[in-house]
Amino acid sequence: MTRIGLVAGSSQFPILLAQAARKNGLSVSAVALEGETDPALADLVDSLLWVKIGQLQKAIDFFKEGRITEAVMAGGLNKKNMFRGFDPDARALAVAARLPHLNDDALLRAMAEEFAQDGIKIKPTTEFTPELAAPEGVLTRRSPTAEETADIEFGWRIAKALGAMDVGQCVVVRRRTVLALEAIEGSDETIRRGGRLAREKAVVVKVCKPNQDLRFDLPCVGLGTLAAMSEVKASVLALEAGRTLMFDREEMIAAADREGMAVIARQGEEPCSG
Repeated sequence: MTRIGLVAGSSQFPILLAQAARKNGLSVSAVALEGETDPALADLVDSLLWVKIGQLQKAIDFFKEGRITEAVMAGGLNKKNMFRGFDPDARALAVAARLPHLNDDALLRAMAEEFAQDGIKIKPTTEFTPELAAPEGVLTRRSPTAEETADIEFGWRIAKALGAMDVGQCVVVRRRTVLALEAIEGSDETIRRGGRLAREKAVVVKVCKPNQDLRFDLPCVGLGTLAAMSEVKASVLALEAGRTLMFDREEMIAAADREGMAVIARQGEEPCSG
């Protein structure tokens, strides 16, 4: 049986990936992050190691002992935990010391390089869960209006610029005015913050970063995204087709239809890596 490693963060993505791997006959060894990973993952993998955020060597040793040569990173990390539950070992400290900043891509690429040095190649998650990628087109009964389409175009450019700086992937706009940019708080809180300023009919745009590395940090949306939008009466969610993961897609689209929202996925133009 083919073995694969899984570095599991928060959200349901590690659960879905483990289920897909098992369905495809793969054996999964997972490294779970304390305070982040759903404990239910334990029932879906063949072996599991709990580590604190920053215990890099412990994770690498676990995979090597299990003869893992390929692994994926799935699930997010609550960045606030970087200031609470961060317990770096010597190897993680060495990685951090040589980076100019600890933004997502720089840190994740460096971590992937550390795994590779020990013979563990980090693979794109889309190789194992292609069914989660957002399909191109209008996914709801309602299409965006002309005004909303103009906001999508405007927000798309802003979101790409934000991503190019490796800050965030989500922006909230209305009437071609930026209301919120994603930072450490995450997309759902960005939506709530921007939506409160809009009062209603906010347009949420979530895209990949330019030259997105498909091995990690793909934008994700799900029922929680729709719940945050519903709280502030937002009207449109625009995504990047093929490069955004949609959890519980059918339920998510049904919820959007009930709320009268429009969900649209369009193709990006930048190349990917990884």
